[in-house]
Amino acid sequence: MGDSFFVCHHLAALYAYGYVLSRGVLPYFANFRLISELSTPFVNQRWFYEVLKYPRSDRLVVANGMAMAVVFFMVRIFVMPPYWARVFATFGTEAFERLGIGAQVAWITSCIALDILNTIWMYKIARGCYKVMMGASGRKAKEVSPLKQNHVNNHTD
Repeated sequence: MGDSFFVCHHLAALYAYGYVLSRGVLPYFANFRLISELSTPFVNQRWFYEVLKYPRSDRLVVANGMAMAVVFFMVRIFVMPPYWARVFATFGTEAFERLGIGAQVAWITSCIALDILNTIWMYKIARGCYKVMMGASGRKAKEVSPLKQNHVNNHTD
């Protein structure tokens, strides 16, 4: 979190949703894009595991990573072709022309930027999953007993 991709992602989203919320345009497309946030709980859980210093080989971390990869692909990558088909279907229509150049630029450029970022992130996620899967199958996986986990419990309750 906080890297340049993360910042660009949020700036592009703010730019696009600024138009949607302030001008009341493109709600279908905005909601379609908002579905991609269904992958966020897995990303946030990954961050929590890192903060709690869970080892990357822990079953919970691996399961969350695999679930994150599947959900991220389904809600951010798999939906790109149908989304862009709908977008291209609006080009040249009267409704598209009524949007005006400002909304058109906000809509198209932010979606291109977000899709590029999502593709980069999916590549990184897939590469990480591949390393975990090959690492687990290439050597004898050490099973960590729930009673002997290697993380620190920071809870005081």
